[in-house]
Amino acid sequence: MKLTLPFETWVELHHFHQQVQLRISSVYFYLFCFFLCVVICRDFFLLYAMSTHSKKSALNDDEISPTPEEQLKKINEVKRILGPLPEKLSVYCSDASISRYLRARNWHVKKAAKMLKATLKWRSEYKPEELRWEDIAVEAETGKIYRSNFVDKLGRTVLVMRPSRQNTNSTKSQIKYFVYCMENAVLNLPPDQEQMVWLVDFCNFNLTNISVMVTKETAHVLQEHYPERLSVAILFNPPKFFEQFWNVVKPFLEPKTRKKVKFVYPGDANSMMLMGELFDMDCLESCFGGNNTEAFDIHRYAERMKEDDKRMSSFWTRTNGTADAASDMATMMSFNSVDDASSSKSDTEVDGSGDEKGEEDPSPVDKDAQSVNQEVRATLVT
Repeated sequence: MKLTLPFETWVELHHFHQQVQLRISSVYFYLFCFFLCVVICRDFFLLYAMSTHSKKSALNDDEISPTPEEQLKKINEVKRILGPLPEKLSVYCSDASISRYLRARNWHVKKAAKMLKATLKWRSEYKPEELRWEDIAVEAETGKIYRSNFVDKLGRTVLVMRPSRQNTNSTKSQIKYFVYCMENAVLNLPPDQEQMVWLVDFCNFNLTNISVMVTKETAHVLQEHYPERLSVAILFNPPKFFEQFWNVVKPFLEPKTRKKVKFVYPGDANSMMLMGELFDMDCLESCFGGNNTEAFDIHRYAERMKEDDKRMSSFWTRTNGTADAASDMATMMSFNSVDDASSSKSDTEVDGSGDEKGEEDPSPVDKDAQSVNQEVRATLVT
């Protein structure tokens, strides 16, 4: 049976259909306007946060370093705050080490002590000095990170990094290997040097080589537990998109940190001059523009690391032996109790070294800027 409708009904249906389409179009239009406003507000907020953070960073960078007498006074004040330590941790807390934490916190005693206590707790739990080659050998097979067999002209340790040679998926294992490399690099620094050089080779680099999780955790470990250990990081022949990301992230970095990162391109004579200033070209690997054609050999590298492992053991037992586990646990508990007890107290007292009263909490803008900073840095590397 054929269904027929009056002409007026067809007109009404057509009119109804037009109204529905109009309303749907209106919804899409309003959604478009909403998302456009969100994007504009987000960009405005980012620019404001970047501007505020950059101004504060510039002010902090302009602070004058204390005199040697004042530095020693601050170092002793940090020691007083830390109190007695087990053998391993007391070896770690040399005057030079405390000085690095003070420099990382612009010579604020309480901030440096808080940062150092967090590192001591981390070292008590993670025990990086006890990592051995057998624990990380699989991670090292491709040569994605290794200590080179040459140093720079100042005798500083050189860590070579090749992100394109990532060979595992475990974040925990990758961080463990990074920590092992950092400990080994520090072990091989000469007595008159406390910073290392990074050579990052971007050959065959693509966005799948590094995970966001590993990048974030690596940045956290480096910044919180190895402060002032990096002298210069040379990014050798990075892809152009990487440099664009770098231009975005620069405002978030402290000026002195920003100055440590150098871009070097093989076809750029001016940037290649830096390699000649830092390295003996006969020792520098050919992939970085040097004359050394020796390739990474995992077997020979393993032997070097095993010898260094023996030195690491003797370093931590050079006096009266290592602290026992009970002593380490007691120290960790004391760090927690001191942090809890002093967190409110330190907000109102002034220490004897002339620090400011308390520690200002970052503003909401600073907190968001720091959060975005982590994300952009992760994007930068990955």
